[in-house]
Amino acid sequence: MEKQKGQVTIPTDMDVIKDTVRLAQKWGADAVRDCDGTEFPIELKDAGMKVYATYYTTRKDNAWAKAHPQEIQQMYLMTPIVTADSGTLRIRLMKGLHPELLKLNTDDDMTRWWEVIDRSSGEVVKTADWSFAEEDGEVVIKSKPFHDYTVSFLAYIIWDPVHMYNATVNNWEGVEHQMTFDVRQPKTHAFTLKRLERYIETHPYVDVLRFTTFFHQFTLVFDELRREKYVDWYGYSASVSPYILEQFEREAGYAFRPEYIIDQGYYNNQYRVPSRQYLDFVAFQRREVAKLIKEMTDITHAHGKEAMMFLGDHWIGTEPYMEEFATTGLDAVVGSVGNGATLRLISDIKGVSYTEGRLLPYFFPDTFHEGGDPVKEAKENWVTARRAILRKPVDRIGYGGYLKLALDFPEFVAYVEDVCNQFRQLYKEIAGGTPYCAAKVAVLNCWGKSRSWGCHMVHHAIYFKKNYSYAGVIEALSGAPFDVSFISFSDILDQPDLLKQFDVVLNIGDADTAHTGGEWWCNPAISSAVKRFVYEGGGLIGVGEPCAHQANGHFFQLSTVFGVEKENGFTLGYDKYNWQEHPHFITEDAGGTLDFGEGKKNIYALEGATVLVKQEESVQLAVNSFGAGRAVYISGLPYSLQNSRLLHRAVLWSAGKEDMLRCWYSHNHNVEVHAYPDNRRYCAVNNTDERQETVIYRADGTSFALALEPAQIVWYDMEEA
Repeated sequence: MEKQKGQVTIPTDMDVIKDTVRLAQKWGADAVRDCDGTEFPIELKDAGMKVYATYYTTRKDNAWAKAHPQEIQQMYLMTPIVTADSGTLRIRLMKGLHPELLKLNTDDDMTRWWEVIDRSSGEVVKTADWSFAEEDGEVVIKSKPFHDYTVSFLAYIIWDPVHMYNATVNNWEGVEHQMTFDVRQPKTHAFTLKRLERYIETHPYVDVLRFTTFFHQFTLVFDELRREKYVDWYGYSASVSPYILEQFEREAGYAFRPEYIIDQGYYNNQYRVPSRQYLDFVAFQRREVAKLIKEMTDITHAHGKEAMMFLGDHWIGTEPYMEEFATTGLDAVVGSVGNGATLRLISDIKGVSYTEGRLLPYFFPDTFHEGGDPVKEAKENWVTARRAILRKPVDRIGYGGYLKLALDFPEFVAYVEDVCNQFRQLYKEIAGGTPYCAAKVAVLNCWGKSRSWGCHMVHHAIYFKKNYSYAGVIEALSGAPFDVSFISFSDILDQPDLLKQFDVVLNIGDADTAHTGGEWWCNPAISSAVKRFVYEGGGLIGVGEPCAHQANGHFFQLSTVFGVEKENGFTLGYDKYNWQEHPHFITEDAGGTLDFGEGKKNIYALEGATVLVKQEESVQLAVNSFGAGRAVYISGLPYSLQNSRLLHRAVLWSAGKEDMLRCWYSHNHNVEVHAYPDNRRYCAVNNTDERQETVIYRADGTSFALALEPAQIVWYDMEEA
């Protein structure tokens, strides 16, 4: 492959100066960065690479934090549920929490900002009926015997959770705990802006300030043993303080309650249908954060530097798909690439000059150790990310961590060189071109565009047993030949003709979660709009328990559209006769046993629906016609190349576009074809680590046989015979 240079960022440290230069030449890197816990070697400022400086707005100045303890960041927390066995109940607040991470906020009015709730009745306990015993760290409650209680309270974050994580993973000893100060508060706000000015002036060699990230940490809590206790990448519970909440009250026009954040202990994680009050708070935070970011980017630009945001640590309030983001003045976004969905989460961001993906593995000792296999992880990461890059590329790639660790793995160093060259080549091929799209699809949930590509993501791209069967749909879509949008139920109410823009709508997840909608489906304006969309020729795909909420005589609120229902014990007296499996376009080339992941039990087909796959008297895959449109039910869809093909066919069938199947298409589902009509180029890519043989179909119906080596990608001119 032709040796090229550029579009790659390499990490460095004080002890790898010569190696940084050597590997930068080998990988073709044109930018160099420091990492958390490292220092930038001044010797590299004249190495001919753009210099990224990791800049922390909320930490790395413990002197200020210690001098202003009431302007340290805070978090809302809830105790475990405790059952009273008498008229007095004592609940220890810090049970299950690491004392080095958090410290109770006893400075502000506890009766105003804390809340004791009777979780048996749902009632708020009057402040006169509870008190705080500071010497014991306990709340003492005048309780009702055998009622359940919780306490919601504020705590200072006295050790930055990301710094704590890095210190734990890397076994840092004797390192001072970095404290997080609240940039939103007046004294710290003024100090932080001056601090930024001083940093830029004393680091003239820095080209890009890589803000990591800005002001509020996603929710990350550790237990007494330094284990992760709770994590929510979208969590807002660590973006609170009485100062901020009083501002919110003035803007919102109503009093704030801790429960708006606590949410019964679920903390409004993205699986919860969000309340109006929570959405109000999130919107308020976004507006305030955006204004403060703009102050910092203006300072950065005034000194001739670029401002880059790391989509990772302290990013709450900076959701890049919401309107406020365009006002921040940011030049670039960089984020970690765990899979195709996280790649698209970064690459689809608008309003910045460029995007950058940090590929895995991170150069940490959890992977780079004796007996470790970083090449295996790198191959899996690259092949998965590449599917998404071929649909919408990031502009740059890079790596993070401690370069010294990678030096002990020459095979890994060689593989990264290959990845860098591949990336530059495919970027060159597709730059400026729009990939071929067979259909326009919309993922419908409560979050809409704010969770674009991030829906079903608990903590970045980490596997969860209850989640992988749904996250697989998003992953499959990240590299599929479709134009993908993310819409909310509110969008449908606000824009009555919205659904007319799409060929297919998807609703994915468990019943009564934010991803399926819960009670939203009991609003006739919503259910009727989707029914009309399908009836008039649209496609609908549901995965898991779509549109599910027990009400009005059915569980699936669109059961007449999907042609399936769930037996919840209410209809046992009704016989079910539609169990025969049928061949179908969707399963025509499935090849072998289909994988529905966790699937769903007790799903049965209604009269008129067509069952494609059942398991133990439970429908796993079915289709149904509704008016001029079509619906597909799938019980679960973990990511695999086989399931990506299944989804591809399901989209085309539901949209009535079966005749478009063999257009820029590979007969073998392990190989995919991506076409760029504007550039008059297309490619065939082997997404496996094995040799593959296939037949490639062009748009004009012609075809040719092709054999591809493991992970190989081959480019063609459309004019070639």
